[in-house]
Amino acid sequence: MIEVLVVDDQALVRGALAAMLDLERDITVVGQVGSGEDALAAVAQRPPDVVLLDVQMQGLDGLATAERLHRDHPSCRILICTTFGRPGYLARAMTAGAAGFVVKDAPPEQLVDAVRRVHQGLRVVDPGLAAESLTMGASPLSERERDVLRAVADGRTAAAAAADLHLTEGTVRNYLSSAIGKTGARTRGEALRIAEERGWL
Repeated sequence: MIEVLVVDDQALVRGALAAMLDLERDITVVGQVGSGEDALAAVAQRPPDVVLLDVQMQGLDGLATAERLHRDHPSCRILICTTFGRPGYLARAMTAGAAGFVVKDAPPEQLVDAVRRVHQGLRVVDPGLAAESLTMGASPLSERERDVLRAVADGRTAAAAAADLHLTEGTVRNYLSSAIGKTGARTRGEALRIAEERGWL
């Protein structure tokens, strides 16, 4: 029996995924949680065979959660299941230690098959997303440039970002300028949008 923990911050989605998996004779859902922090606690208490993990969640997101789980519970297999099939997310998930990456609009049998294959020690990646990821390549942004772009989200000023990141305002502006150039954008808002759409943040 393959034991699965479902992690998604949307209760309806979480419940639907769990109900679908529980219909399979060889799969049992041993828990459902709505955050990365709760996932870490649940796995520490009872490590499942597979963690089905969303990417975008409040607090500790799915990619950071995957990295922690892979480090602390290497025998636990991680399957990312997200609405946001972005090439950058795929690359970062695999780097974080995920064994698979599927999108939520995939056919149910594809998701079930992915759980089984990941449990067997195989890697599973949505084929369309894999092709797009190869075409697009790796993120051109440095970690600091990503930090700065996140810090100016929602229209926040460079001064506010500088205070949050313990940098000078001039340094923040330099990182923003570099990020704008690397994304091919004209403004920082456009750079932020491009980076988010491609999963680089």
